[in-house]
Amino acid sequence: MSATVVRVPGSKSIMARALFLAAAADGVTTLRHPLRSDDTEAFADGLRALGIDVDLASDDAWVVTGHPDGPPLPAARAYTRDAGTASRFLPALAAVGHGEYAFDASAQMRRRPMDPLIGALRALGVEIREDGEPGRLPFTVVGRGLKGGTLTLDASISSQFLTALLLAGPLAADGLAITVTGMVSVPYVEMTLAMMRQFGVTVERDGDTFRVPAAPYGPRDYDVEPDASSASYVLAAAAVTGRTVTVPGLGTGSLQGDVRFADVLRRMGCDVHQDATSTTVTGPASLTGVTVNMRDISDTMPTLAAIAPFATGPVRIEDVYNTRVKECDRLAACEENLRRLGVTVATGRDWIEIQPGTPTGAEIACFADHRIAMSFSITGLRTPGITLDDPQCVKKTFPTFHTMLADLRAQWGMA
Repeated sequence: MSATVVRVPGSKSIMARALFLAAAADGVTTLRHPLRSDDTEAFADGLRALGIDVDLASDDAWVVTGHPDGPPLPAARAYTRDAGTASRFLPALAAVGHGEYAFDASAQMRRRPMDPLIGALRALGVEIREDGEPGRLPFTVVGRGLKGGTLTLDASISSQFLTALLLAGPLAADGLAITVTGMVSVPYVEMTLAMMRQFGVTVERDGDTFRVPAAPYGPRDYDVEPDASSASYVLAAAAVTGRTVTVPGLGTGSLQGDVRFADVLRRMGCDVHQDATSTTVTGPASLTGVTVNMRDISDTMPTLAAIAPFATGPVRIEDVYNTRVKECDRLAACEENLRRLGVTVATGRDWIEIQPGTPTGAEIACFADHRIAMSFSITGLRTPGITLDDPQCVKKTFPTFHTMLADLRAQWGMA
């Protein structure tokens, strides 16, 4: 069977880091093949609000003029919508500047935790004025330049707090040494370190301590990889239909940990071929059950949960507590929606177990979460009658998702 080639939009995670690095570099950076989505536009708008020039005129390239001394404006207000990366990375950049920078976001983002970042910045001598519920947005960063130093950070909720501090570390006068406890999503941290090297700064790691030198970032012409988390839906589509898909630009050379979702599908019986620059998956006659720790690839947990009923044995996903504090409580959302489809499921604090079954059509409660909407759309390839209560929430990271899926259906004779 010939492979269907599916081109996936650029990586949201790489875009967020690249935008920060470009904004902090001493010169002009061009980002090639950028992802234009609600989250990345929120990040770009946040940079603009801080006074940093971001040119989004071309869909093929975004151009950023950096300010290594932090935001050039003495005062600004940034609204980061639903974007966790923008909400957590930009205050760290603001701390480098000299001025007062107010941050706020959507009601959904206001519910998500910010206290590890607030506490870390305060430990480094940054004044933070909390304007709402403690440990949440909105708040104001009073920047007086970042001196740096040493701190201990609990990274068990999200790796984004660590990434924010790592990215800002080279801009601190004395650099930064961060000792981490309980780190989740390790591949995202490895991505951050790799991208910092690409922009000219090398972080030394000694066990749980990251030592960030005071050093300048250099501007770059930077090519953005396809999004591995978004690719999981395409690969899952092949897995449940017995078809073959190839995602170009995403393979063993990827910076993104979520490319390892293909390994989970291999364990379930899929034929998987990866080289440095592509991933091809062919679905089997039937998927087998699996028990898998997804701590480091937790953004793909809903993808696996949504196709789990089609396996011949139970699928148990473990060590994913941090998915409860994403755009929604994703463990609870998966449990509710699987029950709506008539599937037997159980959850605990950090796990979900799904029994084999034959899902029936129902409306999916998306909880304004793009990953819930896209994951259960893949269930719909084998289950007629599945609808979404909020189909447009996919614009957060994959605005063309529904068109892509409709094209797949047409090519596979399923339209």
